Amino acid sequence: METDQRFFQFLNKFVSLSQEEYNQFIKPIVTIRRFDKKAVILKSGETEPYINFIISGLVRKYYKKDREEINTQISYEGHIIHSQESYHSQQPSEYFIETIEPTVLASISYEDIEKVYDASHKMERMGRHIISNAMVIKDHWQMQMIKHSPRERFINFVKRNPELVQRVPQKFLASLLNIKPETFSRFKHLLREHSRK
Repeated sequence: METDQRFFQFLNKFVSLSQEEYNQFIKPIVTIRRFDKKAVILKSGETEPYINFIISGLVRKYYKKDREEINTQISYEGHIIHSQESYHSQQPSEYFIETIEPTVLASISYEDIEKVYDASHKMERMGRHIISNAMVIKDHWQMQMIKHSPRERFINFVKRNPELVQRVPQKFLASLLNIKPETFSRFKHLLREHSRK
């Protein structure tokens, strides 16, 4: 029930959804999926079958360049994660999606959500708002990466996501922020020194 409520509250940010509408349209198509730590949810080359809402846990999205893993998204409770291009085009993904902590997802398949869109204009509008929001967040993130220096990126990220600095391995955060691991360590050390003063 708590799982339903979290997802219900998330959807209500985008449209005013009654409990009856949620029970009629959304609840029947939600699959609750549980994963251990370091579980691969999606591999590069597979087609993304689900859009995933994180009920609990921590998940990263990355691609491989030579032997290096480049993180492009790290998300936690209350957020959506999936291989967007693959999901919406139903073509193979270039990304891997993997858990960092034990994770519970509320997942909806591409086929099921399309049927719901066909059945209800309101559900279709909700889906459009969720996709638009995800695009805005992604665009804003890309602009931060271009516009700001590594130090500014680090400070902005720590201010907005203090909890993630504690929960996520440093090498993943350095990759996400496009900062060399040794530079990230130096910034973190300076931050600790500053907080002691």
